[in-house]
Amino acid sequence: MNGPEIQVEFPPELHVFVPRARQADAVRAATDGVSSLGHVVESLGVPLTEVGALLVDGREVPFAHVPAAGETVTVRAVARPQQVLGAPLRFLLDVHLGTLARRLRLLGVDTAYESTDIGDPALAARSAAERRVMLSRDRGLLRRRELWAGAFVYSTRPEEQLRDVLDRFRPELRPWSRCTACNGVLCEATKDEVADQLKHGTHATYDVFARCTACGRAYWRGAHHEQLEAIVERAVAFARSTVEG
Repeated sequence: MNGPEIQVEFPPELHVFVPRARQADAVRAATDGVSSLGHVVESLGVPLTEVGALLVDGREVPFAHVPAAGETVTVRAVARPQQVLGAPLRFLLDVHLGTLARRLRLLGVDTAYESTDIGDPALAARSAAERRVMLSRDRGLLRRRELWAGAFVYSTRPEEQLRDVLDRFRPELRPWSRCTACNGVLCEATKDEVADQLKHGTHATYDVFARCTACGRAYWRGAHHEQLEAIVERAVAFARSTVEG
């Protein structure tokens, strides 16, 4: 683009995508008189999944608005909590977010996860087919038009990633109700029903079990339960504080 210029203002939350916006009140961007304002914003580095509204000279316009020379554009970050309409709230995570996927499942949030890199087109197609919110740190993936919905994961730390998702989407939490391995629903199981998965010590020590209705994996309160319990307690307390706050 090398046509007339506009000014684009970004809030601090979006400076991670447009570092030069930190040093100035507005970024100057060239237009071509044809491309939409949404396209211009994306060309500056901001996925539209992170944009809540676009204002031109103080009035809200659609992403399809074609900017004219001299306009001042204000980009607003997506509102929180974000409302996702049209399907039950559920997620799809790419190969780089395995720990986040397991923690969301631990909290009972419907979370699909690809443990191998199947490529952006396949991920976007699955998001659309299953109506799942795509969570990723891949800006290119989040720019794909076939996505049903998406969100950028801002942190590289699993604890912060989880808090961000809980704050942004406010999913209903049902801890200990999903398989952390495959996302299937758990049900109560007797010791005899899962005996083939138990070592002698476990068989002798534990009496309360659950089993995944999808993959059959057995669960019990083993050696790592206290660590998992702490993750659940922190997440539930944080989720409660976002609602009450």
